[in-house]
Amino acid sequence: QVQLVESGGGLVQPGGSTRLSCEASRSIVSFDIMGWYRQAPGNQRELVAALPRGNPIKYADSVKGRFTISRDNSKNMVYLQMNSLKPDDTAVYSCFATNIGDIEWVGQGTQVTVAS
Repeated sequence: QVQLVESGGGLVQPGGSTRLSCEASRSIVSFDIMGWYRQAPGNQRELVAALPRGNPIKYADSVKGRFTISRDNSKNMVYLQMNSLKPDDTAVYSCFATNIGDIEWVGQGTQVTVAS
């Protein structure tokens, strides 16, 4: 079991940047995949970025070149650096952790609003 707590959301101007953080309640070394989802009102949840251990990072086409996912195993943290933000990026962003074939743990999420 693991609890994931996101932080770093808020109001950001179009073109601006922000970094989301996800703190895990225990070591994340054992997780095969960690990443971020987002869900905007009226939309389905979508995968924003995934960091599979030993495999290439995956990004949604809509965020490629603008968002960067990273993890710090020593701090049990996962980050999402978001640059060149657009109003369409407005959503609740949630961190997830999973092992292949096992349960997926998802945090409560943090709201990111991109508006002037």
